[in-house]
Amino acid sequence: MTDPQFLDWLQSASAVRMVLVEAQANVAGNEVTRCLASRPYVTGPADTPPNTAYLPLVSGGLAFTEQVSLTGEAGLSGGDIELDNRDGALDGWLLDVWMNRPVKVWAGDPAWPRGQFRLVFDGVIADVGSAGRESVNLVLRDKLQRLNTPISEAKLGGATPNKDAALPVPFGECHNVTPLLANPATLEYGFLGAVESVFEARSNGKPIDVVRDDGAGRFRLKSDPFSTTITASVQGDNVGGYAPRIAPLVQRIATGYGKASDRFTNADLDLANLAAFDLAHPQTVGLYVADRSNQAQVIQQLAASVGAQALMSRTGQLRLVQVGLPGTGVPLAIGPAQMNERSLRAAQRLPVTAAVKIGFDKNWTVQPSLTTSIPPAHADLYATEWLTETVADQAVRERYRLSDDPVQIDTCLKTRADARAEAARRLALNKVPRTIYEFDGEPDMMMLELGQAVTLQDERYGLQDGVPGVVVRLARFWLTGRVTVGVLA
Repeated sequence: MTDPQFLDWLQSASAVRMVLVEAQANVAGNEVTRCLASRPYVTGPADTPPNTAYLPLVSGGLAFTEQVSLTGEAGLSGGDIELDNRDGALDGWLLDVWMNRPVKVWAGDPAWPRGQFRLVFDGVIADVGSAGRESVNLVLRDKLQRLNTPISEAKLGGATPNKDAALPVPFGECHNVTPLLANPATLEYGFLGAVESVFEARSNGKPIDVVRDDGAGRFRLKSDPFSTTITASVQGDNVGGYAPRIAPLVQRIATGYGKASDRFTNADLDLANLAAFDLAHPQTVGLYVADRSNQAQVIQQLAASVGAQALMSRTGQLRLVQVGLPGTGVPLAIGPAQMNERSLRAAQRLPVTAAVKIGFDKNWTVQPSLTTSIPPAHADLYATEWLTETVADQAVRERYRLSDDPVQIDTCLKTRADARAEAARRLALNKVPRTIYEFDGEPDMMMLELGQAVTLQDERYGLQDGVPGVVVRLARFWLTGRVTVGVLA
C-alpha cells in the first residue's frame, strides 16, 4: 500500500480502524509472542505470519506521546496498550516477564490482508500493570529504552590495584583526559579499545615521550614519573574509521556499545537522516566516558551540542533532529482544513533570550597550580575546565531587561569557531518571542514526524498569512484516529 493510499484511508469517513499488536513476553522461562488486536482478525495462508488468530483483547490505550526536548536533555517517549480483562482471564499475564521485550503495532482495516497493515509503532515494553480490575496494561517506551544501559561495564581485570576499575572510552577528540593505569610494573596506561591516536601525553602538564600502541588503546611511559599526574590528549574510538563528528559517533555508540543483546543494528537507524545530519553538521566533537554513563544519555549529550536530539521515528528508527526555524526540507502546509474546528491554541510561550554562552573544548582533568616548567598561559588552561564563547544582542537585552550573564550551555564542541556559530544560531532562534501552538488534527496529521518543517496558518494569533514552524509534539491515538500536534513557530 502506498503512502497516498494509506492517507486516503486515514481520511475516509467510512474507514474501519483496527490495530494489530505483536508483543513478546517471557512465560515460565520461554520467550513467546502474543498476537493481539482491537477486533477479531485471522491472517490468511499467504500472510506473514500465516493462519494466525489475533486475540481481540485490545480495548484502549494505543495513545503514544512524543516530543522534542527544547532544553537538550535525554528523554523517552511513552504510551500504553489496555487489554480487556473483565473476566480475569489475563490475571496470569501479570506474572509473566514483559519488561524490555519488543512490541510492534500495525494499523489498518479488518478487510485488508496482513501485508497491507501499516507499522505505526516499534518499541519496547517498559512494564506490565493493571489500571483496574477490568484491564491489564502494557506500558510502552520507544526503542531508545534499549540503549538505557551503561556504555560499557568492562573492567581492567588482572591482579593490579586497578583490576576492578572500568576501562574509559574516548569518543572523538578529547583534551587532557586521565587514562587508566593498566600496569604499574610497565607504566602502561590506556583505554577500552583501539584509538586513532594518543597524540600527546603529559606529566603534570609537561609533554613527555611515550611508546604508543594505538591499536590496543595503550601507551607506556619511558621512565617513572614519581607520583605525578599522567594525562593525555587522544583521538578516540576508530572502529570503522575515525570520525569525530556527531552522527557517526551516535551510530557507533548505538551499534557498538552497551548490552550486546540490545544494541541497534543498521535496520534500527534512519541512515538517510544520519547521513544528511552529518553533511549539515561536520563540527568536531569530543566526549570522554570514564564511568558507567548511559548510552542514551551520551548520545543525547553529543546531539545536544548543536541543539539536536536523538529520536525514534514512528517505525522505530533512530533519527537526529535539530530544532530550528525555518525547518529543513519542504514545509508541509497546515491550515484550518487539517485541524478540528476551533482546536488551535497557544499552548506554551517560550522565554526570550538575549545572550547565549557556550562551553566548549572541555579539559577533562582540571589541574590547578601546576608547578612544572610550562608557560603560565598553558598552566592557566589546565586549571580551567571549559573554554567559553558568548554571543549577545544588546538591543534585545535592553528591551526585555534581561541578565548580562547567561547560563553556560556545556557542549562537546572542540573549536571556538564552531562554538560561536552555535551560540549565534541559538540566539537567532530565541531572541524573538516563540510559541508552541497545539491543535487536534485530522487523521492525515497522524503521519507527521517530530522535527518536520511546516507552515502554520490560521485566522488567529497573527497566523493569517502563514508562518514557518517545526513539529515538536505529537500525541497519536491510533484506535480513534485522533492526533494532537504541537508546532513551534
